[in-house]
Amino acid sequence: MSDGGVRLMIDEAVATVVFDRPKMRNALSMAMYDELSAACGRIVAAPELRAAVFRGANGAFVAGTDIAEFRGFKTGEDGVRYEARLERGVLEIETLPVPTLAVIDGPATGGGLMIATACDLRVATSRSRFGAPIARTLGNCLSRANLMRLERAFGQGRTRRMLLLADLLDAGEALAAGFLVALAEPDALETRVAEILGKLIANAPLTLAATRALMGAPAEPDEQVIARVYGSRDFNEGVEAFLAKRAPLWTGE
Repeated sequence: MSDGGVRLMIDEAVATVVFDRPKMRNALSMAMYDELSAACGRIVAAPELRAAVFRGANGAFVAGTDIAEFRGFKTGEDGVRYEARLERGVLEIETLPVPTLAVIDGPATGGGLMIATACDLRVATSRSRFGAPIARTLGNCLSRANLMRLERAFGQGRTRRMLLLADLLDAGEALAAGFLVALAEPDALETRVAEILGKLIANAPLTLAATRALMGAPAEPDEQVIARVYGSRDFNEGVEAFLAKRAPLWTGE
């Protein structure tokens, strides 16, 4: 683990992906990006899951990509390939079949910010910070796709502040922007995470999947997504449970 690693743990209906490289504030090596892809693949292959959590180890989320990885870059094409690799990892999170929650305690910067942005929901502690201060540090740039993600998540004004002024936003401003679903003190974080996961797991999985699909980039016709939900056993169960004034028993079928 001296070079860090990405760990996947599955506990009943919840998968947890942990970025574990505490000496580097969980900055990702290229090998860790590959481990992240493998973890996403295992989540896709586990139909019993209802939610996936992404979090960092020991007081950080992910402090971007390990800068040492860039020493081997010789041409602009190296940067193009790197951005394509980052994009693939972000898309793998965005297109997971279950709702995703980023649990942020500490810095979420650069590539780490993009991983958090790829998740459906985010909860953070008051000591978290968000940004991509590359104009002050590395002098590289983000892809258009990632710029658009940040604008959707933070709004144009805050995104330009983060990138042009190289500012880091604190947790309070991230909450005000709607980027966070909740803000918690460090000693209350796990309780808040459990509350959010409890709600996700209790809700209709096909409804959640359809909502996520229809809010994202079209992967199939809208009518196909809608028909799958309305033609499901869960929809019939929801109607009967509502009329009978009882809690529905969702099966995801």
